[in-house]
Amino acid sequence: MASYERKTKETEIRMELNKGTGESSIATGVGFLDHMLTLFAFHSGLEIDVEVNGDTQVDDHHTTEDTGIVLGKLLREVMGDKSDIRRYGTSYVPMDETLTRTVIDISGRPYLSFNAEISREKVGSFDTELTEEFFRGLVINAGLTVHMDLIRGGNAHHEIESFFKSFARALREAMQPGDGRLASTKGLLA
Repeated sequence: MASYERKTKETEIRMELNKGTGESSIATGVGFLDHMLTLFAFHSGLEIDVEVNGDTQVDDHHTTEDTGIVLGKLLREVMGDKSDIRRYGTSYVPMDETLTRTVIDISGRPYLSFNAEISREKVGSFDTELTEEFFRGLVINAGLTVHMDLIRGGNAHHEIESFFKSFARALREAMQPGDGRLASTKGLLA
């Protein structure tokens, strides 16, 4: 288990992350983000316990981005030395009319390619552009190379949900035990 507390003038975050399929407890103050993190935890095989107090009276930006940052830091810790993981993961996820693809390399080199035009600017009160901000914070702080593509769109809720699910499933695959050796001819994942 890994835990982290982050306090800024915009957010206060307390989060614990553990490998496992137990119950998660998610309270960010942003309903749509809570929904996305709940399904992310389920599909990734991770347990998330998070509580966020953010400046949501301004908007959801700081809460969403900072939650991604903290999740990325904890994910890096949970992955450990990466000495026996598959390293690569790919997942296609359909949600009715929507189809997304996420490809992950647990490389130690942060890079995000996010190719999507979300069909609406908001889902409820959630600004859909925050989806990319969340994943950018997570990817940079976890040290992942990630390519995410919206192949077929439709409903904005489905588009974003399929991204969270496809990322989670690709991550779960990449974190699976490998063949007993470091998955790099360089001898280092960094």
